[in-house]
Amino acid sequence: MSETHTGRLLVATPQIEEGVFWRSVVLVLHHDEEGAQGLVLNRPIDADVDAVLPGWEEHVSEPAKVFQGGPVQLDSALGLVAVPGDSPEPTGVKRLFGAVALVDLDTPPLLVAPEVAALRIFAGYAGWSPGQLEDEIASGSWFVVDAESGDAFTGEPDGLWPRVLRRQTGPLQWVAWFPSDPTQN
Repeated sequence: MSETHTGRLLVATPQIEEGVFWRSVVLVLHHDEEGAQGLVLNRPIDADVDAVLPGWEEHVSEPAKVFQGGPVQLDSALGLVAVPGDSPEPTGVKRLFGAVALVDLDTPPLLVAPEVAALRIFAGYAGWSPGQLEDEIASGSWFVVDAESGDAFTGEPDGLWPRVLRRQTGPLQWVAWFPSDPTQN
């Protein structure tokens, strides 16, 4: 494996035409020779957080919904948080890179919430076996771009795909205006 994509964004190309990855933006949480894991950042689902994890809803970033993190283990929940600055990890929090961390959702919310700048709950995650992500990138399924601090916790997740593409340079930014239905082009 030549490079890791940990901490970067995978932005679905128009080649992905359906499913959870259609126009998705995935934050890569971990990538090495054993595979990759990430979370789809722009798929809020019609599920209130308290219905899944009582006590957490009042602490999550807007929109206060559960997000579909990917197609793997949809019956499990992951909490993604932003830990401000270089402060130490709060109880129940494991920093992954930069300010991004995972929270153990068995930790009482009142211990975590005052110590983090943002919180989002995901059902499931995206996962790739060894070499699979590299093959998907090589085949043109994903653009790999740098993440910005607000991407993971944006209050407007539905507009994340075009927003991330528009901030790129050169022809890549033109993809932001690609029609949802290519036959309309």
